[in-house]
Amino acid sequence: MSTSTTPAGKGYGAGVLFCLIATVAWGAMFPVMTHALKVIDPFTFTAMRYGLAGIVFVLFLLFREGPKALSLKGERWGLAWLCGTAGFAGFGFLVFLGQQMAGPEGALSASIMMATMPLLGLLVGWGLTGKRPPAVSFAFILMSFLGAAVVLTNGNLMSVINAPQNYSADLIIIFGAFCWVFYTIGATFFPHWSPYRYTAITTVLGMTSVLAVNFVLIAAGIISIPSAATVTTIAPHLAYMALVAGFVAVLCWNIGNKRITPMNGVLFMDVVPLTAFILSSLTGVLPSSMQILGAAITASALILNNLTQRARLARQASSAAAVKAGAGVGKVLPKAA
Repeated sequence: MSTSTTPAGKGYGAGVLFCLIATVAWGAMFPVMTHALKVIDPFTFTAMRYGLAGIVFVLFLLFREGPKALSLKGERWGLAWLCGTAGFAGFGFLVFLGQQMAGPEGALSASIMMATMPLLGLLVGWGLTGKRPPAVSFAFILMSFLGAAVVLTNGNLMSVINAPQNYSADLIIIFGAFCWVFYTIGATFFPHWSPYRYTAITTVLGMTSVLAVNFVLIAAGIISIPSAATVTTIAPHLAYMALVAGFVAVLCWNIGNKRITPMNGVLFMDVVPLTAFILSSLTGVLPSSMQILGAAITASALILNNLTQRARLARQASSAAAVKAGAGVGKVLPKAA
């Protein structure tokens, strides 16, 4: 598995921007889904969302790279299917099912669970590569998670423990978050694929699993095909989820992680609960001093991680240049007699 896809420092700033765009868009999707989940189940909505987004992804890939990009001859299509299934069926089904189970507070509950992704990302990466992440990475992740938790609990961190009725919903959401981490890191197994190709191919393959699950649930009478009135009601929500939180955000996420690597990209998932909280507060509720403090903690973690990664990349580039220069000198110096 490749852990770096770009030369040291090249495009890092742009990668950060792409990840921020994605996570801000995803932060808004939880309040949006609060209304949609009142009239439609998460399974049907996921099928409609990624069905529409998948069509746009394929058209965009054809425009960017041509028909050959859709060919999977000689490619690890089974692994691509697994990544797509985890990312789109696993994440889409589980996170929004958990949000629906959590009730009125589901949007904030689901969004704060997204803050577990950085830690999950380190653990998954550690398990796949066998390389223990540096201690500073764990420190920034715990710092960013603490900040997000302070924001959403208004400084009363024990309130999460004192709500056992949400445990099952939270566990489902966390498993959905794990699926997205697996999907994100899965891109490193396809180092020669562009972000456009990885996004489009995994969406199409993942949709086979989405449709299969929906078919079984419909046949079992657990869910039903939505009526025209229902589709009309959720049309604005579907447009945002498919085109903004789907097409734009997922594409930006894969482009950003291609530039800064998944181990760094997942840290930006802590922007998701902050965005969800801000949007949920636009009704006129001003943030408290504890919530402002929590936002500052998370922002500091992101900034410090960014500066640390830039310094590390600069050192790597300097070391590589020194080695190259030394090799060049060795070639021109005469050999000892």
